[in-house]
Amino acid sequence: MKFGGTSVGMTTGLSQLLSIVLYEHERWTNLILVVSALEGVTDALIEAAHLAQLNNQRGYRRIVATLRTRHLALIEHLPLGTTEKSALQTDLDRLLFDMLDTCQSVAERHEDTLKPEIADKIVHVGERLAARVVAALLRQNNLRGVALDATDLIITNNAYGNATPDLALTRERIANNLLPLLKRGIIPVVTGYIGSSVTGKPTTLGRGGSDYTASVLGVGSDAREVWVWTDVDGLMTTDPREVDNARVIPTLSYEEAAELAYFGARILHPRMINPLREKMIPLRIRNVYTPQQPGTLVREKVAGMQPAIRAVTSIQGLGMSTNHSGSLADLAKLVDVKLSEITGSNTDVMISSQSSTQSFVCFVIPTSAGPDALHSLQVALSESEESDGWNTRPVQVVTVIGTRLGEIHTLTADILLSLEGVPILALAQGPSHCSLSLVVETQYGEIAVSRIHNLILKSS
Repeated sequence: MKFGGTSVGMTTGLSQLLSIVLYEHERWTNLILVVSALEGVTDALIEAAHLAQLNNQRGYRRIVATLRTRHLALIEHLPLGTTEKSALQTDLDRLLFDMLDTCQSVAERHEDTLKPEIADKIVHVGERLAARVVAALLRQNNLRGVALDATDLIITNNAYGNATPDLALTRERIANNLLPLLKRGIIPVVTGYIGSSVTGKPTTLGRGGSDYTASVLGVGSDAREVWVWTDVDGLMTTDPREVDNARVIPTLSYEEAAELAYFGARILHPRMINPLREKMIPLRIRNVYTPQQPGTLVREKVAGMQPAIRAVTSIQGLGMSTNHSGSLADLAKLVDVKLSEITGSNTDVMISSQSSTQSFVCFVIPTSAGPDALHSLQVALSESEESDGWNTRPVQVVTVIGTRLGEIHTLTADILLSLEGVPILALAQGPSHCSLSLVVETQYGEIAVSRIHNLILKSS
């Protein structure tokens, strides 16, 4: 079970977490918990890392002091005994002081750029703090909770900032370091988001990577199910923060959930679905504040499912156009290199449209690249001589997720008819046959999502 930053960041959320674990502990032989850093902590740590690189001692020290105050205030409001509380405060102070030493060493180097591996080492502390708080809370309530750093479990490649786990090596670590705890009746509270390279250097799994951690641990431990506890009732027909009448989707196939996650559903990490799909492990997304609700179940595709439009998402993209036609290989390589340099992420999806005299290409910016990736990429490309002649601008990629979209073309016709008056820059059918992506100017993104969502509501 994975609990996000909104669950562990407030006493109400931690109370819900505790009641859920107490209840499920009676129903399951073994539980593994994965926790994220408190909401907003990872962003603060990233800022601290950059301030350290700029030798802004006052800035990064202020962030460390704020994080200490926030965590200690959270502990103060938890029903912990005096001994447990004192030991936890000492543990948290040790982690923060170690992180402060890392920032200090970065500041003393006076380097022009911040090395990604150093940034990963600094941001590691967020999840480590949260795991220790949750484990202490479990122990105070007669559960044998132990905080466990994923650096001892999840072995990744060296793609700092957006690393990929080595599932074979990770399974070995899980067998050696995690499964023995389960046999002793202990509930491991594992740090999400973080891992380590083969040589032991800290790595991270990309934005929202705690979901990915839960997926990898589920596969490596042969879990019966993986649950993601969040602050909404499940995967929705669209973003509920932007559309008031969004609804919960009761069931989705692995393919649909993967497309939904990649193209903008913020609840799930895009890469978490594939390991579960390969091992046929069901995934449930549930609301920590309304645990009586069934949420969304993600599982293998059920034969004979009726064709339907299930959801619509919107995600940032970088649109590039020029007044000539030809190969896009060099441009794709350039954008991929620049995005990798900036964020450690790659441009997985490219949508293009060409005529005899013009070319338009859209690079989808994955959510794991972070909120500033689009702007940073646009600036980097404008300064590159290799992109001369290309006009760059932000666009929106509106993606429709559905069942059998590639077979029932009347569904595609209904979608396009609903967008009358909205200029479409490019259109692409996903090879999984469960997604249709449309590229539009940013000012039309909200309109397109609203109209397609109305279509979903009418069809249901």
